[in-house]
Amino acid sequence: MPSAETLSIITIHDGLSAGLSHFSQTSRAAAVYAVKPGDPLRVHDPQNLLAGHELKLKEIFADSEAWRSGPPAAGWPAAGWPAAGWPADHAPVAPPPLSGLIACGGRSRTVAYQMWFTEHHPDMCSTGPTRCWLEHAVRLLGHDLASREAVALGTSGYVLQEYAPHAVRDYIVDERNRRLGWDTGLRIYPLLDATLGISKTREEGRQARGEIGFVEPGLLDGLAWLVRFPAEERPLLRDVKHVRKLLQAAEGGGCWLASDGRCVAGIARGDKPAGSVTADFRGSFGFIRLDEETVCSFADGAFSSGTRKANLVHLEEVLLASRLDDAVQHALFQIVQTLVHAAQDGGHGCGLVVDLGLSPLAIPGQHPEAPLDLTAPGALELAKALGCVDGALHIGGDLRLHGFACLLDGLTVPGESRARGARYNSAVRFTAMHDDIVVVVVSSDRPVSIIQNGVELTASCDWIPISSRLRRPPTLEAWLAAAGV
Repeated sequence: MPSAETLSIITIHDGLSAGLSHFSQTSRAAAVYAVKPGDPLRVHDPQNLLAGHELKLKEIFADSEAWRSGPPAAGWPAAGWPAAGWPADHAPVAPPPLSGLIACGGRSRTVAYQMWFTEHHPDMCSTGPTRCWLEHAVRLLGHDLASREAVALGTSGYVLQEYAPHAVRDYIVDERNRRLGWDTGLRIYPLLDATLGISKTREEGRQARGEIGFVEPGLLDGLAWLVRFPAEERPLLRDVKHVRKLLQAAEGGGCWLASDGRCVAGIARGDKPAGSVTADFRGSFGFIRLDEETVCSFADGAFSSGTRKANLVHLEEVLLASRLDDAVQHALFQIVQTLVHAAQDGGHGCGLVVDLGLSPLAIPGQHPEAPLDLTAPGALELAKALGCVDGALHIGGDLRLHGFACLLDGLTVPGESRARGARYNSAVRFTAMHDDIVVVVVSSDRPVSIIQNGVELTASCDWIPISSRLRRPPTLEAWLAAAGV
């Protein structure tokens, strides 16, 4: 029978990884912890998230005892900690500086030290909600080991798996308290619920567009009002269909619906007061902002950390390895990025053949008499329009458009997927036959795939929960030795 410590660590890890994978891209998680003050540190990293950081972790945790010393935070006893009578709730400790990772840790009466890690994806709107998620994992481990009840141990994983709206709310509340002080009157849960409800409500077949500004109730009088409703006639925020109808009046012209978080007070324009939360509806998706900071996006009735813009880092790496000079690499990347974003914003799929060969391939399709210089004025706008036509755009390393409505063919290869459409599988077949070709596939539902040599460079692995393997995590010393450090 596994110990409460092992069961709790594994359950929290699985719930954390699953929840963050829905909120962001596929996300791994790991923990470094010691339950009692004299215990050795243990490392729970079943998905190899910490691989490559062994030397830094050795420097911080093995070569130094600084992580053990001192009270966890101001207000805790200067000596004799942990002490009986102090709450099991955690006190935060500074995370180690590991590139590409987000970390949060703490100390408590029941867990002498713990630090949780996850991936810092490059397309995150903000790391704030993810940090709140990790902080909640820290709290839950402390509470689990304080109670040591089997029911509580299993519940923590489920809590973390469904924590997305609470992570967004917690971050907004913490930031507003920091910026405005305590005892603010704007309630965050109702406005988040209303935002998702409005985003799913169509009006005459159209999806929501425009902004709702949620303003601290005491600051409403200072707004630049276009129209203000009488107090007894203000639509309640929970009446999402009524608010969705009103939102049509704020689709342009710099105006926005103004709400105190309980009802819609009217239509205003200009800047919003400090600490305001904005729901920016853009059709099939939207963004939540706190002042000028984008906190998260939303779509399909759920919140996400993503910016809704394609991550083309794999294409950038391919261009850096090509024979093109630096200026051409940069220009070509900017052209492809612009065309991809235009397809995403337009809600249509497209394919972009990036031809890095010394001379362009002859690809069946529609061809101009002379290749179109995409650096010329107006040429990129034309290419955006041509991207709506069935077939792929053919772009050469000479920064010219050599064809559109191009048909990609090839022999069947192992990298094909029946779960993907013809555009994707044609790109897999075509690139398998041509070494100097990269194809960027934009699907109508927004995913972007970068394919080279018959392989999708943007593919991610599915991390399998390890709950069935209930082994106690190794000590830091053993983990470092296994890594050859």
